[in-house]
Amino acid sequence: MLRLRAFRPTNDKIVRIQVHPTHPWMVTADASDHVSVWNWEHRQVIYELKAGGVDERRLVGAKLEKLAEGESEPRGKPTEAMRGGSVKQVSFYDDDVRFWQLWHNRSAAAEAPSAVIQHSSAFTSPAPSTRGRHFLVICCENKAIFLDLVTMRGRDVPKQDLDNKSLLCMEFLARPAASDGPLVAFGGSDGVIRVLSMITWKLVRRYTGGHKGSISCLMNFMAPSGEALLVSGASDGQLVVWSADHLQDSRELVPKLSLKAHDGGVVAVELSRVMGGAPQLITIGVDKTLAIWDTISFKELRRIKPVPKLACHSVASWCHPRAPSLDILTCVKDSHIWAIEHPTYSALTRPLCELSSLVPPQVLASNKKLRVYCMVAHPLQPHLVATGTNIGVILSEFDARSLPAVAPLPTPIGSREHSAVYLVERELQLLNFQLSNTANPSLGSTGSIADTGRSKAEMTEPLHIKQLKKHISRPVQHDSYSVLSVSSSGKYLSIVWPDIPSFTVYKVSDWSVVDSGPGKLFAWDTCRDRFALLETGLPPRMPVIIKGGSSRKAKEAAAAAAQAAAAAASAASSATVQVRILLDEGTSHVLRKSIDGRSEPVIGLHGGALLGVAYRMSRRISPAAATAISTIQSMPLSGFGSSGILSSFAAADDAYSSSKASSGEAAPQNFQLYSWETYQPVSGLLSQPEWTAWDQTVEYCAFAYHQYIVIASLRPQFRYLGDVAIPCATGAVWHRRQLFVATPTTIECVFVDAGVAPIDLEMKKKKEEMKAKEAQARVVAEHGELALIAVDGPKVHTQERIALRPPMLQVVRLASFQQTPSVPPFLSLRKQSRMDGEDAGPPKEAEERKTSEVAVAGGGVSVAVTRFPPEQKRPVGPLVVVGVRDGVLWLVDRYMCAHALSLSHPGIRCRCLAAYGDAISAVKWASRLGREHHDDLAQFMLGMGYATEALHLPGISKRLEILHVNRREFKSHSQHSSIFFHLCVTKFHVQHLRYGLEFDLAMQSNGLKRALQCLLTMSNSRDIGQESSTTNVTEILNLTTKQENLADIVQGIVKFAKEFMDLIDAADATAQADIAREALKRLAAAGSVKGALPVTELRGVALRLANHGELTRLSGLVNNLIADGQGREAAFAAAVLGDNALMEKAWQETGMLGEAVLHAHAHGRPSLRNLVQSWNKMLQKELEHTPSVKTDAAAAFLASLEEPKLTSLAEAAKKPPIEILPPGMASLSAPPITIKKDSSFAVS
Repeated sequence: MLRLRAFRPTNDKIVRIQVHPTHPWMVTADASDHVSVWNWEHRQVIYELKAGGVDERRLVGAKLEKLAEGESEPRGKPTEAMRGGSVKQVSFYDDDVRFWQLWHNRSAAAEAPSAVIQHSSAFTSPAPSTRGRHFLVICCENKAIFLDLVTMRGRDVPKQDLDNKSLLCMEFLARPAASDGPLVAFGGSDGVIRVLSMITWKLVRRYTGGHKGSISCLMNFMAPSGEALLVSGASDGQLVVWSADHLQDSRELVPKLSLKAHDGGVVAVELSRVMGGAPQLITIGVDKTLAIWDTISFKELRRIKPVPKLACHSVASWCHPRAPSLDILTCVKDSHIWAIEHPTYSALTRPLCELSSLVPPQVLASNKKLRVYCMVAHPLQPHLVATGTNIGVILSEFDARSLPAVAPLPTPIGSREHSAVYLVERELQLLNFQLSNTANPSLGSTGSIADTGRSKAEMTEPLHIKQLKKHISRPVQHDSYSVLSVSSSGKYLSIVWPDIPSFTVYKVSDWSVVDSGPGKLFAWDTCRDRFALLETGLPPRMPVIIKGGSSRKAKEAAAAAAQAAAAAASAASSATVQVRILLDEGTSHVLRKSIDGRSEPVIGLHGGALLGVAYRMSRRISPAAATAISTIQSMPLSGFGSSGILSSFAAADDAYSSSKASSGEAAPQNFQLYSWETYQPVSGLLSQPEWTAWDQTVEYCAFAYHQYIVIASLRPQFRYLGDVAIPCATGAVWHRRQLFVATPTTIECVFVDAGVAPIDLEMKKKKEEMKAKEAQARVVAEHGELALIAVDGPKVHTQERIALRPPMLQVVRLASFQQTPSVPPFLSLRKQSRMDGEDAGPPKEAEERKTSEVAVAGGGVSVAVTRFPPEQKRPVGPLVVVGVRDGVLWLVDRYMCAHALSLSHPGIRCRCLAAYGDAISAVKWASRLGREHHDDLAQFMLGMGYATEALHLPGISKRLEILHVNRREFKSHSQHSSIFFHLCVTKFHVQHLRYGLEFDLAMQSNGLKRALQCLLTMSNSRDIGQESSTTNVTEILNLTTKQENLADIVQGIVKFAKEFMDLIDAADATAQADIAREALKRLAAAGSVKGALPVTELRGVALRLANHGELTRLSGLVNNLIADGQGREAAFAAAVLGDNALMEKAWQETGMLGEAVLHAHAHGRPSLRNLVQSWNKMLQKELEHTPSVKTDAAAAFLASLEEPKLTSLAEAAKKPPIEILPPGMASLSAPPITIKKDSSFAVS
């Protein structure tokens, strides 16, 4: 993929350019000596100044600073008022620049077989020298400008301070232990190198006697022997090597070696890292040649002319996995970036890209041709290359997703040595690596972890790695970009060359070829040794564009490229996806010749538990995009003699090429998942991911997109869990519930748990039923149906309570490029002065005040005081994530070197163990973590499903800082009382935080007894509601001054009423009646207080009391229910109590007269007649109800004086009163029935 990452148009040509290694900053200088600092990620200009002349803004700022410092009269002409002259070089300098410069030099030197420096995942970082400042350094002809981008304060060093010689170039001397602070070397016009201290701002030493002309370039590097060297090139054509290991000497230093490099002068010098060999020096000169030098013998290895008749302006060492044979980038005054293939062998020069196709068409005028004047490759991200042109700054991106051609092999059980196979220069090689010092306990072990004292992450020494490269006597067919992958069993290795296209499958045991043929896309199944293959025919060869060729030849080559592209498109449309399996005897068998899917061409295959196939959907392409595609596709970049159909950085079937739609458009739905067993689609069309990662246990999967990663669960069914905002991820590997992700700038760890969903409970229930049926069937088959006869006694049916748990995703950054953030100088340092010598070296006490990452606890056990460790250093360039072995995360870089990231910090270690499934060891390791972080760890374990284990964390509460108050320091009792009150309030809140978290954990783990104790403590209700207590409901209702604490108790119960309800329900579900009864006692006591509990909770308490038969406590709630209008609940409670009069009262006082009438009629209550009359009157009022009219007091008084309007008896008879009676009841207007006694029956 080739695309334009950023573009900034300018009015003048850019002649100087440099990028910051860790921040998205770029500094440029144009031909008019204007310097700009640009944030290419946010497209913002950070700072601008006129360095060649006098910048008025800086001059005014300098005068204001002097006035603030108390200088009323200037002592002389300020240095800001001096003209800078021509800008010769621009650069950044801070702790990040210093660290990575030293890392680059050490890594290049360690590649040599005779190197005394060994590879390590990290090395002792040099002490901070810039104290949080980020310097922009501008080397002008008349002065050097040091501008702090944090405080925007600057310092100008005129050439008068440097022997009054013009400054032409500069280089920072990166030394791990420089006593006099950061040093910068300036190359002068007289051939002398002068070293300036950035602490004292004074000249400290000189390098003399090496050059007779002006110095044009400087560079420091490290020899394989470990000696620090400085190399300089000058206009006299000499290349001089100086020793930089004797910087403590103040005498003038003489050259160590001098040799003739170029005729007419040396333009630039660059250090090249060589895989498995000593570093090399690359120089370009005025004579239009490029020379390569050995750094051990300093002999010339190769000399070429990259582009005839044109001199090179810039040169950069380059190492990109997408073009493994291209090692050097250079630029001349044309529109290309040129790449040199195998500089020490064939040394062919090829155009890497044509920049005119990347910039917007409206920027480049029709009569203006693009010209490149300078170039720089990003030091840490090789896929980024910045160029300065006559129309602006162009930042190009070359396939950021390509990974090194390396694949890790499974580690044998019990072995500490790990292996990976890689491909370099048509040869398979084996990389063996392991930790050379004491290994950490393996995360893969679920047993107990032995106490090793201090963990590696807390130690100061780095992780030293012992690695060995072995040759495999198995040559491969091609020398182009390749993709390596290993089958699920680790028995087979596949190599795919997408540009050919071709593939080969090897058997790892003897490296014999199992299968091979034409194929562009390849995907393994994670469950069996079978794979899917997009089989295509060999494309026609495309002619190579010869450097310096005529326009006629270029047109012919373009026409041939168009024909090749058409043939490739035809072949791609007819390609089919095959599925093959590798048998045990080492043979390949075709399972499916073609997957019957869609008719669109296939552009991607993704392996895993399911087979993912991406299709090329038809979409409209703008004319500008079509032109860019045709231009990119015509570039031959592969190093195997013919670039095939497409260039190494563009593919017609690449859905993410430069022709991709803008980010604002919706991603096409062109991705479908298929079953490996039935070859049928199991999903609808999805958006195509950049890559997929499947767990070996087939429980989780990850789909990576440009700005995020989607995490899904596979069991019991495919379920979306969430997505994490990790942009531009290049690869990942699963380790149980841990996903380790690599991006171009960071290494992240995602902890994943699917939680508990309703589908999980359903599947569990179905499995239990199926298991019971299977057991029953086995019993019947063995013993007959009589074996099923059983006599069951009375049992208490308990229902297991499983709470639903949401999914959990937590991202922890393990490594990045940036240094640990330091305190800015304007916050931690004393006021700077303009006086010479004011900035003395940092005091030793300031270095000792650094926050330590480790504190010693009781028993001599080290305890980490930080939640997570500081970010480790990410290795440079694209990385392949090997996985977690020996307790560290292994990575392999582009130079086939293994790197290890420590996972031994307790904050990471405990999470890794819990995610792996060893929660007991996680709790043990928590003793090495500060107790103030145990609450956060408990929440993590709760999300992972280990609520019971989280209860055993020793510091589960927030740590309370105890203040020792000395009574002698207080002058009055009021001061002591106020502080004591503050401490009591703080302790109260901390205790509630503790018990609240403990209650949640206890509920999650079904520890209901412990949850009850927490509730009683939080609500302060241990002594209320007990039969033995002297406090009863009457005392609560009649609170006196001596019983004010009872009101607090009631308030506490009301505050946690919901928790009490949840506890009662959980106890009822698990048949723990005693716990439910204890909680009900407290709620009933609080509910007896009128207005204490809300209506809904009061109703719930009444129903639960009735369920548990607590009649005595239920009677105290009836009146409160009636007062709150809850007639039904009050009547239900009265029915449970068997009190008919109370039931009628509940209905009557709450307006439910109909229910009261029916109840009285059914039970023959004497109050039936009165209830019916009241009910009818209420109905009559509702029928005669008329809307009220608002009147004032005067109108109401006048209306009262009027005579009432009487209706006639006839009209009154038309509206009889409402009379609704129960069945069998006489009318209310009928006279009462009386029974007369007969005298004949009288008894005398």
